[in-house]
Amino acid sequence: MVEEELLEFLPRTPFFGGLDRAALERVAAMLVPRSFPRGATVFNEGETGSSLFVVRRGELIVFHRPPEGGRAPVKLTRLREGDFFGEMTLIEMQPRSATVQVDRDADLLELRACDLYELYKKDVKAYVMVLQNINRELCRRLRRASHRLVEWARPLTTTTPPSRIACPPGRRSMRCPPSRSGCRR
Repeated sequence: MVEEELLEFLPRTPFFGGLDRAALERVAAMLVPRSFPRGATVFNEGETGSSLFVVRRGELIVFHRPPEGGRAPVKLTRLREGDFFGEMTLIEMQPRSATVQVDRDADLLELRACDLYELYKKDVKAYVMVLQNINRELCRRLRRASHRLVEWARPLTTTTPPSRIACPPGRRSMRCPPSRSGCRR
């Protein structure tokens, strides 16, 4: 029997959104709970991967190794409750693209590739929904990365001061002075 608290948590995550109760129970039974203390590494950039993780509790940092000649790793993002990561290795079957390290003690839910395949065999509708959810999240991440690249490139291609550059819809620019309540549209 899957715990009720888990079944309430899962639909609030982007990964499991849209699944009906029966599909949630099926997927929840496949999840492997993992706990990591602060400072632990969940996986390293370049490692072979065969699973993804959903953050149930805690905070993690995703980063790349330092660029050649660099001293510090490049921080990509921070993960919190409900976020998922590691899905790229399941889709493209390539080594891990980044390192994930625990910043605050974390409880994760691991979904292995073999279990995702079992979901495909037992409930193709739920499988398709999970893949759509992964694709939606990948699109959101790509859109955010694209906006960041445009924001960083603008000062090179325009004479407009960075503090006067318009923000993408619904976003507040990191370049806007902190005293401003919003950005120019």
